[in-house]
Amino acid sequence: MFRSELAQALKAMDLSVSESQLAQFCTFDEALVETNKVMNLTAITDPKGVAIKHMADSLSCYDPAYFKDGASVLDLGTGAGFPGLPLLIYRPDLKVTFFDSLQKRLTFLEKVVCDLGLTASFLHGRAEEMAHKPEYRSAFDIVTSRAVARLNILAEWALPYVRTGGYFISLKGAQYEEELAEGEKALQILGGKVAEVRPVRLPGLDDVRAVLYIEKVKESPKKYPRKPKMAAKNPL
Repeated sequence: MFRSELAQALKAMDLSVSESQLAQFCTFDEALVETNKVMNLTAITDPKGVAIKHMADSLSCYDPAYFKDGASVLDLGTGAGFPGLPLLIYRPDLKVTFFDSLQKRLTFLEKVVCDLGLTASFLHGRAEEMAHKPEYRSAFDIVTSRAVARLNILAEWALPYVRTGGYFISLKGAQYEEELAEGEKALQILGGKVAEVRPVRLPGLDDVRAVLYIEKVKESPKKYPRKPKMAAKNPL
């Protein structure tokens, strides 16, 4: 069921995958559903839901124009591995770093990545703090984020990690236009510029989604991100 739903969805999205990649997606699905019985990873566990709302949705941000060969990707607030792990299965050449504030989620992902025969890095910490470390600041070609926070808050956490000329790619729901208007000032302050807004319709779903491609056009001021919880309390 999961395998056929995902295969159909990816075909509808013009994304071609090999049989071995489909098998990897199935392994990820099995691990997600099984681990979710003892750890809160996702509210969606039915085969069709996982195939469309997690796997296909994660790949809706994929475009080779942005994801260059061997690009370094920071998956901010990765949670159960979305969108980072579907992207890594689809493009194993990507240098993906899974970033989360909960170590147990990263431990789960580390095992899954190992079981899939893939290679990745894992970073545990708070987005507001790690961005001030020289090894992570302006260090990534791409920062991805899905269902983490509203754009005006999320931009402050994400853009400092993106190198100038790189992209912050945010997967958003139905309120994306409102969030773009609300986040305009934050993007300007943090050195981001909207490069593309791509509305998304997932196969078999009527809900509205969009992928926001935000280019880093200049360095983020050193004071950002502010101390933990400041962005959420006082958005830019």
